[in-house]
Amino acid sequence: MPKKTEVEFIENFLVVWDSAKGSELYKMGFYGKPLGISKPKIPEFTVPLVLDLMEGLYLATKGIITVYEGPQKKKVSLVKLRQRARQLYEDFDEKYAVYRDLRDDGLIVTPGIKFGCDFAVYKYGPGVEHAPYMVSVKSANSEITATDIVKAGRLATTVRKRFIIAVPNLEKGKIRYLIFKWFKA
Repeated sequence: MPKKTEVEFIENFLVVWDSAKGSELYKMGFYGKPLGISKPKIPEFTVPLVLDLMEGLYLATKGIITVYEGPQKKKVSLVKLRQRARQLYEDFDEKYAVYRDLRDDGLIVTPGIKFGCDFAVYKYGPGVEHAPYMVSVKSANSEITATDIVKAGRLATTVRKRFIIAVPNLEKGKIRYLIFKWFKA
């Protein structure tokens, strides 16, 4: 079995200091952001790779990375990573369930903050295509108004994306996806 990539836990981020290992992770599924490179054109880079806690937890759960912290390189447990992520992200468990489901289906998932949603989702990856989907995660008991749907639809249409609401059921381990398609009458 290949050696797991070592990742350092610093504050609310995970850093892959070995740029070759970082490039491998990035090539594997567009994980992380190369430090100081907003839109990498080539998958090889000579800078550290920064992972957010959601993708770091996913990679650690899959056994792809080992997370450590401090000069003694103390191993960080999945429990601790999840606890920190719960502090950082509102409704983390629901969002992580959707992230994991989309990633497990082979899709590329990145933060969707610039589109006013939780995730931008790609079939092939950033730089290869524009994200065809924007995903907002809602709990089953969340209220969403017609105005909210119209706003999201207008934004999705403007940026040429499909708007999706993901509704995870954590008890049953299932996620419903509501996909909106806009058309002219």
